[in-house]
Amino acid sequence: MSSPLKLARRPRRLRRNAAIREMVHEVRLAASDLIAPLFVHDGDAPAAPVGSMPGVFRLNIPDLVAEARQLADVGVRGIALFPVTPPKLKDPLGREALNPECLVLRAVAALKAERLPLVVFTDIALDPYTTHGHDGVLTADGSDVDNDVTVDVLARMAVLHAAAGVDFVAPSDMMDGRIGAIRGALDDAGHVHTGILAYSAKFASAYYGPFREAVGSKAAAGTASLDKRTYQLNPANVREAMADAMLDEAEGADALMVKPAGPYLDIIVELRRRTLLPVAAYQVSGEYAQLHAAAERGWLDLERCRDESLLAIKRAGADWILTYFAKDVARALA
Repeated sequence: MSSPLKLARRPRRLRRNAAIREMVHEVRLAASDLIAPLFVHDGDAPAAPVGSMPGVFRLNIPDLVAEARQLADVGVRGIALFPVTPPKLKDPLGREALNPECLVLRAVAALKAERLPLVVFTDIALDPYTTHGHDGVLTADGSDVDNDVTVDVLARMAVLHAAAGVDFVAPSDMMDGRIGAIRGALDDAGHVHTGILAYSAKFASAYYGPFREAVGSKAAAGTASLDKRTYQLNPANVREAMADAMLDEAEGADALMVKPAGPYLDIIVELRRRTLLPVAAYQVSGEYAQLHAAAERGWLDLERCRDESLLAIKRAGADWILTYFAKDVARALA
């Protein structure tokens, strides 16, 4: 038998058994870190599965409330609502977004009536309401999104959501100046306590397809995607993303988001270095779908890969993680 190596340091000593590994565990994921994105549809129709997102459903309002109650019971503390607007209510200007009785605001009212220990986030963008599927109002020639006209609509939309009782409005549109305009509109309307979670570094990603199927926006999974590169970020650009995020902070955002999360861990790291605000990251529909697809083929262990992917996002510096795995992970943590 050979004599032991004379090593001053043996890093494996800290991995020798489960108890030691637990004591040196550096980053921990908690159920309270998670925000569950939920899709709500109108009427009394039962839960409708999203084909490209196993385990994810479009829910009517009573089922949405029941799901929210389950999430609260397992320790999740945030939900983000996304409406499935009926096609008959869509138009090129997204007028339904300014209807005080629109689907998402009725859903908020039902949730708030339950007094659950949940923080409610709502999406501020026009893509669920427009026939063309863009996040804002198009220019007269239809060639691009009109930034300033869109910002005016989004500010009015945010005031309606605040009046309905949401805790955070979450502008996902990537228009210039919308955080300042929304903060000003909220304050002028007396909603000084309503927070803004800014989609500050939202990239023109190919990972959004299943989400577009879920909400019924144009160019869903499996079809040519909408070109949103005049307002969403270039996936190649770190400095540009930081510039956008710092503008959002200066304009009054309360938290800053990176979307998608997994392919953009470097962006999360860089944003964490630059801000003292909470940093959120959205593990998007395509990230969720690809893990399920690989697991269904027996190529990956779903639970281990799920947990590793979320731990990586947390390790990169995210305080909050929007993920469709929220309930399952919270149950596992419990």
